[in-house]
Amino acid sequence: MRRLIPIGATEREDLLAAAVVEAVRGTSAYAGSIFLRSPDRRSLVLAATCGVPPSLLGGWRLIAVSSPIPVAVAYTSGRTVHLANADETMRHYPQLAVALPYAFGSCSVPVRAGGELFGSLTIVWPASPGSEGLSKAQRRHLRSVACRLGGSLAELLARTGDPVECEAGATAVETPAYSAAAVRVGLFDWNLGSGILSVDDAFCAIFGLDPSTFDGRPETLASCLHPGDGAAFRACVREAVGEGRITARRLRVGDHSDGGGRYRTVELWGRAPEADDARPVTHLVGAVVDARAGGAAVAAVERLPDGLFSLAPDGRVTYANRRALDLLEVSADEVLGQCLWDVLPWLSDPSVEYRHRSAMISQAPSSFLVSRPPDQWLAFSLHPQPDGVTGRVVPTAGPSSAAAAPAFPPTVAPVTAPARLGVMYHVLQLSSALTEAVTTRQVCEVVSDQLLPAFGGQQMAIYVVRHKAMQLLHHTGHHETFLDWLQGVPLHARLPGTESLTSGAPLFIESQKDLARGYPGIPTGPVSSWVYLPLLASGRPVGTCVLGFDEPHHFTEKDRGVLTALAGLIAQALERARLYDSEYAVAHGLQQALLPHRLPKVPGIRIVARYLPATSGMDIGGDWYDVIPTDNGVCLVIGDVEGHSVAAAATMAQLRSAVRAFAAAGHEPGDVMSGVNRTLIDLDSDLLATCCYIHLEAHRGHAYAVTAGHPAPLLRLPDGTANALELDVGTVLGVDHASAYIPTRLVLPPGSVLALYTDGLVEKPGTDIGMGIDRLRVSLAHARADSLDELADRLLRHARGSSHRADDIALLVTEHGPA
Repeated sequence: MRRLIPIGATEREDLLAAAVVEAVRGTSAYAGSIFLRSPDRRSLVLAATCGVPPSLLGGWRLIAVSSPIPVAVAYTSGRTVHLANADETMRHYPQLAVALPYAFGSCSVPVRAGGELFGSLTIVWPASPGSEGLSKAQRRHLRSVACRLGGSLAELLARTGDPVECEAGATAVETPAYSAAAVRVGLFDWNLGSGILSVDDAFCAIFGLDPSTFDGRPETLASCLHPGDGAAFRACVREAVGEGRITARRLRVGDHSDGGGRYRTVELWGRAPEADDARPVTHLVGAVVDARAGGAAVAAVERLPDGLFSLAPDGRVTYANRRALDLLEVSADEVLGQCLWDVLPWLSDPSVEYRHRSAMISQAPSSFLVSRPPDQWLAFSLHPQPDGVTGRVVPTAGPSSAAAAPAFPPTVAPVTAPARLGVMYHVLQLSSALTEAVTTRQVCEVVSDQLLPAFGGQQMAIYVVRHKAMQLLHHTGHHETFLDWLQGVPLHARLPGTESLTSGAPLFIESQKDLARGYPGIPTGPVSSWVYLPLLASGRPVGTCVLGFDEPHHFTEKDRGVLTALAGLIAQALERARLYDSEYAVAHGLQQALLPHRLPKVPGIRIVARYLPATSGMDIGGDWYDVIPTDNGVCLVIGDVEGHSVAAAATMAQLRSAVRAFAAAGHEPGDVMSGVNRTLIDLDSDLLATCCYIHLEAHRGHAYAVTAGHPAPLLRLPDGTANALELDVGTVLGVDHASAYIPTRLVLPPGSVLALYTDGLVEKPGTDIGMGIDRLRVSLAHARADSLDELADRLLRHARGSSHRADDIALLVTEHGPA
């Protein structure tokens, strides 16, 4: 049964293809890509390309939105990321430079509509050191294309309801790079009743006719042919009338482009569109094909003494002359449509594929030497264009006889068996990504994001050793029961996951038959092939990483070598992350212990508090809040010590104690803040802090507030209007012993709501904090909640939904009413 594709999906593909082509052609780029957000908003998925096949992008088809690479940064920040050359890329985005170490520039822009981000558009161009990249006009063009695409996607979503998100593993829309046509094709519609031909301009050009004066008569067409082809042309007419088709009739057409009397051969093809044999044929549609340029080029190349071949952008051989086939010792059938490094064992070293990738991405020639067994050295040179690579291969005397070798650019280097650049490429790519992963969850997500797309797997599970048994840590894939049987089994069990770990040797199982032969009785489920990678750190078993493939998968020697090398990196990162998780839990337990466990009950005032720790970073923060009852009311305190460290948390604890001490002694709000400021300076911690202190006199309906550089609290009045309080803002704590803090009197009518918060709730990179405060003010004004707890949760809704919070958040909300 044919799968029906939603109309919205095909329309989305058309929009993506048109946008990426316009982006490339309107700049100096040779290739472009569009990434769309995944349904869970955690990844960017390659959705469309122009000029570069997805295979050249390696593991960059699926990118975590938190990745420190331009396409993800453009999406998360909403800004343009322009990298003029490889030097700028290395300075600002070393992970990208490590993974794609080629001479290119790039520009990435967000695809958005209003405040909604759909993905990113990126283009690349060849860039020599010191080049300036795109002009301002070209960058404006790129942003304009992305903006129009975002608007079109938003309109499509509103009109059809079909999602604009892209599923991981979805096939990207590909638009090949522009390539000059090797053949010309003209189209015609021949009315056999009247004898008149309707033709296009290309048809007229092939026959040397003026489209504006051609009368459509076959006799006029026949006059353009070689005199000896009149009978062949009349045979075409008879075949068309009698059989309803014309099959590869070759005719010679006069070539008068240089004023000479030469002729060239064209082919005529056609058929009757009517399929009913009972009715006579009334007209014929078809084409005339002029392959003169292509045929002449092939003939010229075949006469050369050098081996010449052509590669598609993804490395597949599209042509090889006889001399190239002789030097490679293969037939055309063996290599056409294949990559040379997949067909010829002596070219299978990863560095050969690396040379092709480097030439395509940097658009710079590349040359190298290879030894063809038993002892014939061959010199290869690759000359790239966006639509592919032209290659040259000639015999040479080898690297030890450089004087006798043909002249090649200085980049010539022998490619020998020990080279492992391809393995190192994957190792560096994963290791650079793992440096950004801190927690075990982040490590597991990086591994699945990198390994599954790179090797074509659909399932991944990581089991770790706990109490000498296997425990599931992470699973990715649509088979929920993948490897359930491994959960809780002891290390000494004879199972692939445990034997691989205890022996230290990876296990590659290519079929269910192989699994049943080695481990009879183990359930296979819908998975057909498996890889079991032992994770060992400092000789100690950490766990096992298992990849699953829905279809039978052959693991090449390259696959096995790369995966074996990556297992060690994964083990070390996982062990480091497990240690961090343990320390993080202890540190945050300490921080939580320093915050109030229960808020005091104050007559006439309802109080709730929330605290959200940051989701990124190695250390804990210094945000705190407190509620201190007094004889005539209550004191509300919120503060933030700069930095994220144990020192920040310790300083926070000391400041909290200082505030409580000064408040308990009955000091006025301004004196409390001055005392805390002196305390921080005397601690000599080199840390600064902000703080807001409000003394509420519950029964009198007013309060006194002081602030030391802290964001202004928000007040919502009973009529629903909300505003930031205009306070006399004092100096940040820890700067000057003599700083004074002047209190501001506040009127708090019954039913009013007061919200104190730290900057983590309102601050976003690249935007003014005032915009964040205003967004929170609008949320407070319009939030509808049945309780103060629900109101606090609504104010934190967006923060809770973010998977990447760079700062801690503290929130203290009070409602004032009768006792």
